[in-house]
Amino acid sequence: MAVQFAYDAQIRRFVLQFVRLCSNFQVEFGQDSSGNKTLQTVPVYYGDASRQAAMILRGNSENTLNAVPAMATYIYGLVYDRERMLNPTYEGRVTVSEQAYNQSTQAYTGTKDNMYTVERLMPAPYKLQVKLDIWTSNIDQKHQLIEQILPLFNPGLEIQNSDNYVDWSSLSVVFLTDVSYTNRTVPMMGDDTTIDITTLTFEMPIWLNLPAKVKKAGVVTQIVASIYGNDGGLNPDIVTNLQGLMSQQKFTPLSYEILYMGNTLTLYQGPISTDDGNIYGEKAKWDGLVNLYGALTNGVSQVRLQFTHSDGPHEIVGTVAYDPTDSASLLFTPISATLPANTVPAVNAIIDPMNVTVNSNILNPATGTRYLILNPIGDADTFPAVAWQGAAGTNLIARANDIIEWNGAYWTIVFDSREPAIQYVTNLNTSVQYQWTGTQWVKSYEGVYKTGEWSLVL
Repeated sequence: MAVQFAYDAQIRRFVLQFVRLCSNFQVEFGQDSSGNKTLQTVPVYYGDASRQAAMILRGNSENTLNAVPAMATYIYGLVYDRERMLNPTYEGRVTVSEQAYNQSTQAYTGTKDNMYTVERLMPAPYKLQVKLDIWTSNIDQKHQLIEQILPLFNPGLEIQNSDNYVDWSSLSVVFLTDVSYTNRTVPMMGDDTTIDITTLTFEMPIWLNLPAKVKKAGVVTQIVASIYGNDGGLNPDIVTNLQGLMSQQKFTPLSYEILYMGNTLTLYQGPISTDDGNIYGEKAKWDGLVNLYGALTNGVSQVRLQFTHSDGPHEIVGTVAYDPTDSASLLFTPISATLPANTVPAVNAIIDPMNVTVNSNILNPATGTRYLILNPIGDADTFPAVAWQGAAGTNLIARANDIIEWNGAYWTIVFDSREPAIQYVTNLNTSVQYQWTGTQWVKSYEGVYKTGEWSLVL
């Protein structure tokens, strides 16, 4: 008989993240004999208002008092959030592929193996309401804790309950909705031993998912998957030619600009201003724009970005999906085959040589190891750096933003930051590509895309 039971500990994971968020706060207990502050970490307990939880916190005895300071958190409400309700019958599909794994070498080969289709039902929106009780024995302890906690929620703190690639509901945010300063009243009895409790009330917009259906791709899907290259990305002949995607249409919306930052595309109606390092503009909802042209299919629909490469105009193509936590943002996954080509060989890491110790493995690398350095090595005018071996028994002198390489015998400079030409390089440690502007390294394709510099493919 088929088993209908399904439990994924979704609420539990959000509670665990909230407990971690409240952990590691400290209070001061005077000074030690040397005049240093004596700090104590405040423990955090989880438990609902039950007799069993209460007895555990009292040490299973009626003759003990709760130790303070301490904090306790518990769920007091779970409310359906109708304002965040989306189409409850929507079913999202995403296709993922495994890397081939060589059992004899115990390593991934970098080539594509099995493919899977994950079918996900629209999750249900809820507001998870949590309270945090702060137990203190005096007003000074109370103020120390609330002054550490309250400024963090301005307006809220983001949390994540899962690092699963296909979990579209892993992100949430914690909002502080109410503060009850004390549970004491005036007047108090002389023998009152009640612990002073400050109660903070929080709210988290969360999603609860039904189990997803995972299907292994069959023979027919493997034929369709031939549009993928060996690296798992779409073949550049497909993604750069709309004739290969006859069922899709390309639109270039007017009067809208987008900000590409991290892995999100934020939509703005009208111009975006980046004066004084801040971002200004009127955000707009993506679904309102998309509905003018058709429907967006998560993981299939595309956004195309136009920018000027060192060799001329260049287009980056990526698939998009709605961000379940922000209606003004799309999750953007660029297709690697459309990214700008590197003009400088990739670096193994970006390092700060000022934080490198003499015995560090960084100073004993394999031949061909390359580093992009954030600060100078030695003094460009007078003093070389003793720890970095240069050519012919000398010591290395390098400038900030240079790229250095270990050739097996000594360090050499393979990119001089005095070079004015635009260059591109990838950091192998993070797979992020950077552009040399002539004065600094920046992420190669992030930034503001104005009207006409981007298009939507539905």
